[in-house]
Amino acid sequence: MCEAGFTLSTEVLQYILQICEESYEYVLVHQIYSIICHYHLELNGEICRCLVHFFVRMKDFEGAFRMIADLEDMNFKPTTNMYNAIMAGYFREKNISGVLRVLKKMRGANVKPDSQTFSYLIRNCEKEEDIMKYCEEIKQSGVQATKQIFMALINSYAASGKMEKAKQVVLDPIIPNKSLNEIKSVLVSALASHGQLSEALLVYEEIKKAGHNLRPKAVITLIEELTKFNGELDGLLLLLEEISDLDYWVDGCFKVIMYCIRNKNLSSAIVLFKQLKDKFKNDEIVTEALFDAVFSLIAVSEFTHLQIGLDLLWAIKDELGLMASRQCLDFLLSACANAGDLNNARLIWREYEVAGFPYNVLSYLRMYQALLAAGDDTSAHLILKKIPQDDAEICSVIIACQETYNGLNSVEEKKKQGKKRKKKKSKT
Repeated sequence: MCEAGFTLSTEVLQYILQICEESYEYVLVHQIYSIICHYHLELNGEICRCLVHFFVRMKDFEGAFRMIADLEDMNFKPTTNMYNAIMAGYFREKNISGVLRVLKKMRGANVKPDSQTFSYLIRNCEKEEDIMKYCEEIKQSGVQATKQIFMALINSYAASGKMEKAKQVVLDPIIPNKSLNEIKSVLVSALASHGQLSEALLVYEEIKKAGHNLRPKAVITLIEELTKFNGELDGLLLLLEEISDLDYWVDGCFKVIMYCIRNKNLSSAIVLFKQLKDKFKNDEIVTEALFDAVFSLIAVSEFTHLQIGLDLLWAIKDELGLMASRQCLDFLLSACANAGDLNNARLIWREYEVAGFPYNVLSYLRMYQALLAAGDDTSAHLILKKIPQDDAEICSVIIACQETYNGLNSVEEKKKQGKKRKKKKSKT
């Protein structure tokens, strides 16, 4: 457009940047900024913030600083938001010297920190004295304490082991009523994730008595912590009912299903699977992916979970009317191999045919492993004949299985033996 003589308006430029951000095309920042400079396009604060953010996402901090310097040369005063974007990037990289550099640049440019700046600084404090230092700076600067600052205080106190001070944050009288529930939800998460689950549940009850709902993220934290204990299924199911956000609900449902599997509670797991199916009844791909994810965890978990995984498979078929996916069967066959459970491995093997899935190299390899693990070398030898051995990785897997289970001789040794037999026959 620019080459054709058209000038991009700030609205169009912002729209382009928005699309890039939504599609994570941060790599385009250098090209976009080059076009802006070449055609002297008009900028505003939001465009500049986006560009700095893109540089930071590319971990090109020097590029972000150069851009801010260019803006100063163009008499465009850099904003606090631009520096905040760089500071956030340095904190993600755990680069404290970079954070100090940002603060130095801000002072040099006479750019004042805002509530977001202080929330970043407080959230990443490791010592109580540092927290107090920034609290004092907030008072002196006249910056209004926002909910982000209160949340940062809770998380920082909790991280430094000052749980009582974290609990006292919600008692501050200057917290607006409209923000109190959200801040208390952060306290619930902080308490639960730092070994004070009973205290977290008390705050949660306070929130409920006040007629509010716990924020989804805090509910997930409670679910994560409760799943570490036996006998908490009823509480977990009640917490799950409180989540209205679909993404968080799926996350929580997944965690509770795995809890049911670990505790061998098949009926509750099936109820949750039914709910998953109902939530995504118009999207079979998502449903299948979620089911596969559960079975993948069963495959790598203790072999004692295998039987409930198998029971879950039959229940999904019989009660939900769903066919197992290839990946689901692959995971269960791997679990059978890991457990050395030949009978169930044969049942899963037949399920491939029932579901209409042709056997492939991976399924043959898994069945080969299961047979070796069970000590059925004869059947393993028959399966081995069906596995193409012209690929180095496949051969290495076969050899690894043989060495692990002390089953058949290696592929190379069998070839040598075959050659020796041929030589003997030719001599006779």
